[in-house]
Amino acid sequence: MATTASDSADDDTGDRDRAAQGRRMVWDLIRGQRLRYAAAITAMAVGTTFLLSVPYLLKRATDAIARGDADLMHTVVWAAVGVVAFTAADGFFTYLRGRWAAQASEGAVRGLRHQLYSHLERLPCRYHDQADTGDLVQRCSSDVETVRVFLAAQVVEIARVSLLLAVAVPIMLSQDWRMSLLALCLVPVIVAMALLFFRKVRRLFEQVDESEGRLTTVLQENLTGIRVVRAFAQQDHEINKFLERNGEFRDLEYRLFIAMSNYWTTSDLLVFTQIGIVLVGGGFFVVQGQISPGTWVLFWWLLRTIIWPVRHIGRVLADSGKATVAIDRIGEVLAEPPESVEAVPAEPIGGAITIENLTFSYGNDRPALDGLSLNIAEGETVALLGPPGAGKSTLINLLVRLYDYEQGSIHVGPHELRTINRDALRDAFGVVLQDPFLYSKTVRENIVIGHTAASDAEVESSAHAADIHGNISGFADGYDTVVGERGVTLSGGQRQRLAIARALVKDPAFLVLDDSLSAVDTKTEARILRALARRHGNRTTILIAHRLSSTRLADRIFLLDQGRLVQAGTHDELMAVEGPYRRLWNLQGSLEDDLRHDLAEATSATPRRAVSEAQRT
Repeated sequence: MATTASDSADDDTGDRDRAAQGRRMVWDLIRGQRLRYAAAITAMAVGTTFLLSVPYLLKRATDAIARGDADLMHTVVWAAVGVVAFTAADGFFTYLRGRWAAQASEGAVRGLRHQLYSHLERLPCRYHDQADTGDLVQRCSSDVETVRVFLAAQVVEIARVSLLLAVAVPIMLSQDWRMSLLALCLVPVIVAMALLFFRKVRRLFEQVDESEGRLTTVLQENLTGIRVVRAFAQQDHEINKFLERNGEFRDLEYRLFIAMSNYWTTSDLLVFTQIGIVLVGGGFFVVQGQISPGTWVLFWWLLRTIIWPVRHIGRVLADSGKATVAIDRIGEVLAEPPESVEAVPAEPIGGAITIENLTFSYGNDRPALDGLSLNIAEGETVALLGPPGAGKSTLINLLVRLYDYEQGSIHVGPHELRTINRDALRDAFGVVLQDPFLYSKTVRENIVIGHTAASDAEVESSAHAADIHGNISGFADGYDTVVGERGVTLSGGQRQRLAIARALVKDPAFLVLDDSLSAVDTKTEARILRALARRHGNRTTILIAHRLSSTRLADRIFLLDQGRLVQAGTHDELMAVEGPYRRLWNLQGSLEDDLRHDLAEATSATPRRAVSEAQRT
């Protein structure tokens, strides 16, 4: 039992800490909109003042009727005019309150979206490696919308309920303390039930949000990989997976709906019971002559004015619970430390690359790079070879600071890599990946992404060097042809060559081709490499390739295995000694010869089989 009590106390402390953190975040969020919120609350206060003046007019008219005053018609008419005027004034200020609160909430949420998206753009790759894309989409869309609804409606509503209670309760007490007790006897019960309801559903709101995030993740993955799903005929499997997540979300939503229904029905019963108590008790006091009929009407009107907003505290707290969960989830992302920002170097980034005793791991036991040391001279073309997992792509990831290393060093020119501003460093590199990402834009827009000020001549020159200009000219709209999402309307080789043109138009100091010619034939590969050699000038080029034919154009070749450098030299130097490079070259050449022989046999055998079949027929 003690452990349970301790756990409960820890939960309460955690809830209070999260609530305090959420209040601080909301306060910071509305920093630029506080004046509008102040105006909305002021309009609400003025409108509430007019609204609370109505029962005084009704009281005066009712008492005049009960007494049979001589100027009864005059009193009733002016009371009716006053009720209409005060109600209209309350409506006008309610409109102003809603308008200013909406403007403030939209402005605050616009800033939140910008802050959240900008922060996601600056988070390190390690975070994105572990995060679910669908869950991040959920936080940027649904959670932000939940915060917007809370800021638009409930912030001012909390102030309104507080003001109504602060003003109406003293008015009641000033009229009759016995009627005040009758009118307020169930209000604490309604408030207490709302608080208990909030504590109960807060965790349920969090579970619903997390479940919706998982549902969004499944949807996003399937829409992104729809061609893979179709290629492997996995539609039924993916549909069942979606149904499972959809069912989980449905069940949690149903539990939330039941909880909300229980609260609203119970609170409605309490509200109408409270109104009935006032009507019956007030009627009894009127019959006994202890209060006037006007006082009875006053209490009934004041109770009707405050009881529904008080009952609405459940809605406010429910939305507060949803907003608290959403703010917590958004705050988790914003609390992640972004990539470090170093000073931008005064001189352009370039020079030799010197790697000494570099060790790096992605977090598992086996390091991806283990004591790697090598040098790449300025303007040199080098090739990185090795089996999968040798560390080739990892080295590129470190060179552009997608990840930061902890052991060893990398120098680019005179600068240690970790002291160079990331944006400036990445601007100096033109990296082409094996599976490049293309936007659903025109060919020209995809090419100039890294250099938006590029001229048409520069774009076409880069396309010529990447051997893609001929293909582009054959498109219906040429360079204005829109490629599909992720470039699906292009072949694999066209996507790779378009990505090469995109890297070349930047005219970077370092060009990295990470197995980015794997989808083109050997003749096209040779043309591209020769074009790069003609125009590279002082550009340092790093080739990662599996076809050894492309490595012959490299000034030097580095062979990696299990994160270590096992051989280095020119093609001729490496072929002159017994080692893994020569064995790999001989093995690849033998496989190509065998493949050509098998293809020749298959081609020559086809006509003979056709003739034999005809003879048998």
